[in-house]
Amino acid sequence: MENIIMYGSALLAVVVIVYMLIKKLDIKIALFLMGIILLIISLLMGKDIVFEDFQSTGTALLDPLQVIVEQFKSTLSSAGLIILILGGYTAYMSSIGANDLTVQVLTKPIKNVKSVYFLVPLTFLLGNFLSLVIPSASTLAILLLATLYPVLKQAGMSTLSIAAVLATSATIVPTPLGSDNVAIAQELASYAAFDGLTVSQYVFSYHALVSIPTILFIALVHYFWQKHRDKQGDTGDSDEEVELKDIENIEGGKLFKTIYSILPIFPIIILLISFLLEMTTSVSVTISVEIAVLISFIIAIVSELIRNRNTKEVLGNTEKFFSGMGNMLPVVALLVAASVFVAGLQSIGLIDTLQQAMESTGGNGSGIILPLILVGVTALIVLLSGSGIALFFAMVPLVVPLAQAAGIDPIAISVPMGLAGNLFRAVSPVAAVVLIIAGTLKVNPIQIIKRTAVPMVSGVIFMFVLSMILFL
Repeated sequence: MENIIMYGSALLAVVVIVYMLIKKLDIKIALFLMGIILLIISLLMGKDIVFEDFQSTGTALLDPLQVIVEQFKSTLSSAGLIILILGGYTAYMSSIGANDLTVQVLTKPIKNVKSVYFLVPLTFLLGNFLSLVIPSASTLAILLLATLYPVLKQAGMSTLSIAAVLATSATIVPTPLGSDNVAIAQELASYAAFDGLTVSQYVFSYHALVSIPTILFIALVHYFWQKHRDKQGDTGDSDEEVELKDIENIEGGKLFKTIYSILPIFPIIILLISFLLEMTTSVSVTISVEIAVLISFIIAIVSELIRNRNTKEVLGNTEKFFSGMGNMLPVVALLVAASVFVAGLQSIGLIDTLQQAMESTGGNGSGIILPLILVGVTALIVLLSGSGIALFFAMVPLVVPLAQAAGIDPIAISVPMGLAGNLFRAVSPVAAVVLIIAGTLKVNPIQIIKRTAVPMVSGVIFMFVLSMILFL
């Protein structure tokens, strides 16, 4: 009877979450609600709440709410703080025009390239690099449409080739500033095997080993696939006028443009230098993401003071940093909600049951099965919903326990699952970035998917095989 209750409640909870993901509804409240219900069920089953260092309120009905409070405290003091600070810095960079200037400076050399199909992989690689500055795939697509579409069209690139390249611009570039990388690094660091792991170490030591070769591989596939589709006559070209967002041209001297175009990626530069020094010398100073961002923020403020010579206005504009932090609270809440949901699954005994099942099959060459299943589930959810970030955050607390039960390295799960979600997004006809580009260029989303599917699916296969070779 106990097993029936456990499996039935867990299945119902998962079905609700998957349904809301597919319907593209906000699932934070659903995760919180399902987590609370599962915790209550565990108490009714006579089980204890499984939560690290949990202190009961003394009243069983209030204990599930106490789990939420404790998880908020834990998240806000660790991964949540990093995500908030990153959101603040990105907002401040936008307010001073640094993000737009970076896009403007880096896209300018494209105009000098005359070979149409050489522009395909070049634009794809440039877009991926710019995703360091503009992490939102939709926002980046809008900017690139405005800045690059006229240039690429004038060079002779077909409409659908442009659509495919821009739709796949924000994929899997390795960055310590990504909220998904922050979340998984923080979770891994809580286990003895990864004690002290920083997000920089996770990204540069693990993520980049797979993501960089995969990006280069996809760029190559893009070249051949777009060329092949164009030769078949499926170009999407028409006489309809494309309406593009106006992008203000930022004027200024070389020194101004150099400094301000570097500012958005300066935290990454600091972290990379710190990582390389730590790996190659006896330097023991580890710079965290928070410190790197704060250093960059101070430099940006000083730059603004020198540029504008208006102390009141410059200091007043720093409010954008703190309002930007507030805008990232939904991401932090999603992390907390996912952790509460997992706490519910653990408390009813489901995770232990899964672990025991995997341990019983461990060592029989089935190590590849778990990563393959999780990548497959990620693919299905992303294709149906257009987003995989919520699913990844929900799975973060389960990565290490499931990996340990299967007898494999947790990196063999975290890297392919995280990368798969971002790669499959451009293959979903309901993804926001695909719909935005389709609407702007007046083409059918399915036409774009035909152009993105082969490069992205090839990239997923390449990424998965490489991940298994390196980490399994």
